[in-house]
Amino acid sequence: MSQSALSWPLQSQSRYHETVDFLELFQTYTPYVWRILKRLGVSDRDVEDVAQDVFMTVHKNLHRFEGRSHIRTWIYGICANRTRDYLRLARVRREIPTEHLPEAVGDAHQDRDLDQKKALTSLDAMLGKLDDDKRAVFVLFEIEDLSMEEVSQALDCPVQTAYSRLYAARAELQSMARAQRGKEARV
Repeated sequence: MSQSALSWPLQSQSRYHETVDFLELFQTYTPYVWRILKRLGVSDRDVEDVAQDVFMTVHKNLHRFEGRSHIRTWIYGICANRTRDYLRLARVRREIPTEHLPEAVGDAHQDRDLDQKKALTSLDAMLGKLDDDKRAVFVLFEIEDLSMEEVSQALDCPVQTAYSRLYAARAELQSMARAQRGKEARV
């Protein structure tokens, strides 16, 4: 997809689907969808399935996209809805224990990446402790770099509400980070 196709508020009304190649849209937004799903609480083992559901919904409803927001904002809304469905179902699903654990395959440069991986794991754990509304605003604004107007559109809330949730999320995350550093210092 061309750079201009990624940065404009989309073409008028529902004609967007006539100009977009779904395969190109899929290839462009797959990393974004995976990041969003993981940050919103979808487990690593299920992210592929939930991402597939997201893109099936995108494909099915692309003709309904009206272009009043950026396509990324619209896709985020679908991710948020699919994540809500997933989390609702995840509470009733049970893991089936197996006798043998799968063999882990490591990267040859894993020592170099370990600190970054620990930081991301810690961030994901802290994000998982936020309520859904605060986590969604924080992920979209701070991690995915959407404007606050795009965030409010994606979450269907007033801009001031989105800012309020962002400030509360930042405060909670800072508190959790301080507590984590305190635990690590004692160890």
